[in-house]
Amino acid sequence: MKLTILGGGGFRVPLVYGALLQDHAEGRVTHVVLHDPDPGRLSAVTRVLAEQAAGVPDAPRVSATTGLDEALRGADFVFSAIRVGGLEGRANDERVALAEGVLGQETVGAGGIAYGLRTVPVAVDIAQRVARLAPDAWVINFTNPAGLVTEAMSRHLGDRVIGICDSPVGLGRRIARVLGANPKEAWIDYVGLNHLGWVRGLRVAGRDELPRLLADPHLLGSFEEGKLFGADWLRSLGAIPNEYLHYYYFNREAVRAYQQAEKTRGAFLRDQQARFYAEMGNPDAPALKVWDDTRAEREATYMAENRETAGAGERDEDDLSGGYEKVALALMRAIARDERTTLILNVRNRRTLAVLDAEAVIEVPCLVDANGAHPVAVDPLPDHATGLVCAVKAVEREVLDAAGSGSRATAVKAFALHPLVDSVAVARRLVEGYTEVHPGLAYLR
Repeated sequence: MKLTILGGGGFRVPLVYGALLQDHAEGRVTHVVLHDPDPGRLSAVTRVLAEQAAGVPDAPRVSATTGLDEALRGADFVFSAIRVGGLEGRANDERVALAEGVLGQETVGAGGIAYGLRTVPVAVDIAQRVARLAPDAWVINFTNPAGLVTEAMSRHLGDRVIGICDSPVGLGRRIARVLGANPKEAWIDYVGLNHLGWVRGLRVAGRDELPRLLADPHLLGSFEEGKLFGADWLRSLGAIPNEYLHYYYFNREAVRAYQQAEKTRGAFLRDQQARFYAEMGNPDAPALKVWDDTRAEREATYMAENRETAGAGERDEDDLSGGYEKVALALMRAIARDERTTLILNVRNRRTLAVLDAEAVIEVPCLVDANGAHPVAVDPLPDHATGLVCAVKAVEREVLDAAGSGSRATAVKAFALHPLVDSVAVARRLVEGYTEVHPGLAYLR
């Protein structure tokens, strides 16, 4: 089975390959094709993968190419993890937004819109090529903003594109852990959009254990989201929000923390990865160790400004192991081998949330089998959550319209309608600022 990884020179590719190395069952991935327009990055990541595979007799063969069509032909699965504009683009997204006093995070608020505007045209081109060159392939999308990009690709690939994210998985794992439950045996009632969802229940043996967590201040304060949001706010919500909702519920504090930080997250990662790829230019460098040390620093500093604002302290060691590669592998196994499972995924709504149309991509538990991912029926969201979901989905639709039409006015509308952008005048200046720094937005007119 052939897996093509788009963004194959990306820093997190070894996580995916490491998960594949642990899969020895029949029907496993036997050939991994890395695609990236940067041959230097491809070379660096290929070296790391070679060291990972040392001593593994049935390790998947790895090849690399800068040719997109070549990479796609014959693929059974396509894993899309591209970053249009690179980390320099992410740093610019943050800088332009913060100069206007609004959030520049890569998936939330102004930064997410800018990232979406330059990513959607590229993602659509990829979807069209997959439909033409590998029509039977399944596309697993991790490219951010994951829900928005998945919806853009679904217009060309239908249900054969599925978005994944490790945030809901990590949240469910943490809740189960503090409740003394096995995460593999728990049903997580999670619903929303990517980076905008809530856990409303956690059932073990048919019993909802979430009320027990909400009633116990000690337990609530013992894990990441409890530290971020505070026990009182979680009890008021009656749910546990995805960590990214901290940008909404504590927006003023988050913006201030990012403005005062020595470096934004994008600038930190840009500089960190520049050092990594430069060090990998040394043929004598221990590739796997250099990568692993860099990864540990990256994970430990994740959402550091938010935790500092909330007084949450350092991340727990158990939260530093990532997780999206495990979701991707579980998804591939379920489809390729009909190993039926339940995963929280980004899929088309169908009739799951009545407030959204059937084509809207949402993030919910899905039953996965050889025919793909099927969203599970969920209870309606409370009004406060419905309002946020509908507002953000409306913004995503404006981004898709702007990317398709090239309309600058529609792009301004997308920024202006977002709950975290507080002025049409600011929205206009954001579009001006982003088109000045991003060549990829030259299509807006």
